[in-house]
Amino acid sequence: MPKKSQFTQKEEELIKFWEDNKIFEKSIKQRESASVFSFYDGPPFATGSPHYGHVLASTLKDTVTRYWTMRGYKVERTVGWDCHGLPVENLIEKEKKIKSKKEILALGKDEYESIKIFNQACADSVFRCVDEWKEIFKRMGRWANYENQYATMNNEYIESVWWAFKELFNKGFVYKGYRVSPYCPRCGTPLSNFEVNLNYLKVPDPSIYFKLKIKGQDNTYFLVWTTTPWTLPANVALAVGKDIDYAKIKINNEFLIIAKPRLEVIEKYFKDYEMVEIYKGNKLVGWEYEPVFNYYIDKVDKKAWRVIAGDFVTVEDGTGIVHIAPAFGEDDMKAGEENNLPLIMSVDLEGKFKSEVKDWAGQFVKDADLGIIEYLKNNNILISEVGEKIEHDYPFCWRCDSPLIYYALDAWYVAVTKIQDKLVKNNLQIKLKDPNGSEHQGIRWVPDHLKTGRFGKWLEGVKDWNISRNRFWGAPLPVWQCEECDQIKVVGSRAELENEEIKDFHRPYIDMIRFKCSCGGEMKRTEEVFDCWFESGSMPYAQYHYPFENKEKFESGFPADFIAEGLDQTRGWFYTLHVLATALFNQPAFKNVIVNGLILAEDGKKLSKKLKNYTELNVLFDKLGVDALRYFLLTSTPIGEDYRFSDRMVEETLRKTVMLLNNIYSFYSLYGDSVKFDRDFAPENLENVLDKWIVAKLNLLINETTKQMEVFDLTKAARPIAEFINELSTWYLRRSRERFKSSNENDKKQALATMHYVLLNLCKVCAPFMPFVSEEIYQKLKGNKESVHLEDWPEVAVELINTRLLEQMESARKIIEQALAVRAKAGIKIRRPLSRLYITKKSLPEELFFLIKDEVNVKNIELTDKFPSDKNFETGADENYKVCLDLEISEDLKLEGHARELVRQINFLRKEKGLSINDLIELSYKTKSKTLKKTLEKFGEEIKANTLTKKLIEDQGKEGLEINGEKILITIRK
Repeated sequence: MPKKSQFTQKEEELIKFWEDNKIFEKSIKQRESASVFSFYDGPPFATGSPHYGHVLASTLKDTVTRYWTMRGYKVERTVGWDCHGLPVENLIEKEKKIKSKKEILALGKDEYESIKIFNQACADSVFRCVDEWKEIFKRMGRWANYENQYATMNNEYIESVWWAFKELFNKGFVYKGYRVSPYCPRCGTPLSNFEVNLNYLKVPDPSIYFKLKIKGQDNTYFLVWTTTPWTLPANVALAVGKDIDYAKIKINNEFLIIAKPRLEVIEKYFKDYEMVEIYKGNKLVGWEYEPVFNYYIDKVDKKAWRVIAGDFVTVEDGTGIVHIAPAFGEDDMKAGEENNLPLIMSVDLEGKFKSEVKDWAGQFVKDADLGIIEYLKNNNILISEVGEKIEHDYPFCWRCDSPLIYYALDAWYVAVTKIQDKLVKNNLQIKLKDPNGSEHQGIRWVPDHLKTGRFGKWLEGVKDWNISRNRFWGAPLPVWQCEECDQIKVVGSRAELENEEIKDFHRPYIDMIRFKCSCGGEMKRTEEVFDCWFESGSMPYAQYHYPFENKEKFESGFPADFIAEGLDQTRGWFYTLHVLATALFNQPAFKNVIVNGLILAEDGKKLSKKLKNYTELNVLFDKLGVDALRYFLLTSTPIGEDYRFSDRMVEETLRKTVMLLNNIYSFYSLYGDSVKFDRDFAPENLENVLDKWIVAKLNLLINETTKQMEVFDLTKAARPIAEFINELSTWYLRRSRERFKSSNENDKKQALATMHYVLLNLCKVCAPFMPFVSEEIYQKLKGNKESVHLEDWPEVAVELINTRLLEQMESARKIIEQALAVRAKAGIKIRRPLSRLYITKKSLPEELFFLIKDEVNVKNIELTDKFPSDKNFETGADENYKVCLDLEISEDLKLEGHARELVRQINFLRKEKGLSINDLIELSYKTKSKTLKKTLEKFGEEIKANTLTKKLIEDQGKEGLEINGEKILITIRK
């Protein structure tokens, strides 16, 4: 294991301090009677380890909830765990080397025993990584309540899910239907349309053109295209566009019919053809053709193998003639219902051909594609080549990665299309009020474009949601159906089970409950379980066991003030929350949502264990600490975009922000710890221009960070912090350095008091973003509260934002920047003083002219409209400022420059010898240089004062120094 950094060691001490003193609990308790800021935490699966994506989302959540706590609100942070569904089942299947549902049902002596064994294994696995999650949360400074954590597998949670289902059923928003759904043959269950969107891959598939003979017309064929040859045994019709032009062409002794705009297909396979006739698609409707296969020719009870009209037919690809197999396509089934077509189910639930398809019976459909193509070729039906492929996006199971097929079967649906208008309205138009009283129209999305873009567009094209899964480990559907008359009973609570003995609502125990039907028959539970997305989408109320308990608690915090997850959840958890909340309560489930992008490696590739392109979380924590990672994640990339990530980038954040802040405090503490000053000073009474300036900048920071946090733009809220820390160090602290050790006691104490005030308030601003370093410095500053995280968010003192002073300081810094550029151009070091700086007339306070003189190292400043043009003068300018430097260096200026260089090198030696600012020294020297002797005579007292030398004597020296080409030996004695 790598050695832990000093930051890591300090962070771990602070975690212990927070735990020992129950700081998180106190932060909630002290707001017990305050207004509620409601936060929903999306439940992760705890069957796997947390990764950088979880750390990113957790950083967003923790930052926001810490901020609103400091703003005076009661912010409870209850975590929960997603326990059910395919993710857990697939894990157990891999561990037990189970390859199909049949094998699950063979685990025990009967179905009951088999399901019991399998579900128990699932139940035992769901919390295997919870301790690891908690440890990562704790280590990264994320505060959460584990005592009241919820789990979707608990009976109380399931009971609330049942309540929601029954409410939807009673409202007419739930139905059972025989429809085509995305289906995983490996898992043996249908999936929802948004689950399909979670795992599209670009893959090659067959691309075949084939001909179908038209009945009653000699040697005349329809030309058809498909990428799913396996569906051809179930073909019952061809679809054309009524208003599309179709061409009948002659090739040798055959006639082919194809959409006229698609004649390029003919040109690809044939050199010559003759145009015979043009038809409107409407004329083709009703024509009959001979099927490719005759497996079902005597088994259909409706008129098949005929041409129908379809508004879904296009001429963008293919031939403008679409093959229809109602069992295996949504458009196909709809067309079949509208045209009274038969439905041929040629494939079983394992995705294998049934016995009727004799040539490929028992073969997985995708594996049969090549054999079907060979058949078409051997029977002179294929026009294209056998091996032709098309690369396109194809759906795969989001959990087991098996190719999906579209498959007709019975399932339970939420009629999302019935509430589409309300879904759109609740996203875009409903007025929502935040805890601070501000209103916004519709859900506030960060980034904003998702509102009408990815999420908004998704709502415009909603489909009914398949919520049932033909699986085992999940909240069971609370539906019982009579075996005699098909009457349905929906249960919405434990009480309605009429069986108080049941201790576990899962299968197989729930399956044993029966009801008497009014017809005298017995009602048996339907075997399906819920889609796990329905369960996680129910968490706003199910986490509280609503409506059976905590009614007021749920209602006071609904809709949530804030949620946050990754971009993929726009079609996952965000969507299911929105659908269920709208259907049940006609409200959105959340008012504000932050959506993060992916974390990628520095080269843009996904983080991958195989590629070894990232550092393990705990190793990174130990190496660089948590604050640097948190602040990097909050500031490096605008929220919603993908991150480029590397240790180097986090290390840069550590150095430029976290370490710099620590160094600022360290410098302050050298003087602040030993000097008594008024820590409760009034900033409005400041006299020094630098003090006034840094206090104004501090309040600007508070104002900007507050403004952006109120609208949940964390990147814009966090970035100014680093800018302020940099200015605090490189301008205020550097320009005030001499004041901290000044003999002017009043100015020294004012500088220290200002610094204390600024650091204390800066700690409060940093607390939500960098909770560790802010706590460390706050404790050293001896703040008024037990922890910075028990403080209130600092109020903006508008009266201290001296806009005129800020503008004047900016002008002064621009002038300095130009003057230093002139020095650099002339090759004159900053330590060598110059006599005069000329500036175009500028209205600045006297103090700022003094500051400019000191920073540029000139003796005098002259305001003028006309600059000297002598060769000894050099000018510089930008669009706003013009300066001119007198470059002539007199003998006195040379000596002063030597003195400054000597001071610099002596102080460097002091530092090398480990001397502190309290250590006075004796300094002896020996030099043959007349120039340096003159320097020491003229500036000896200044050199002594600036190097903390009590005695300066010409004697012997050991350390050799070179001062602008002149040599001297010195010895330092303590």
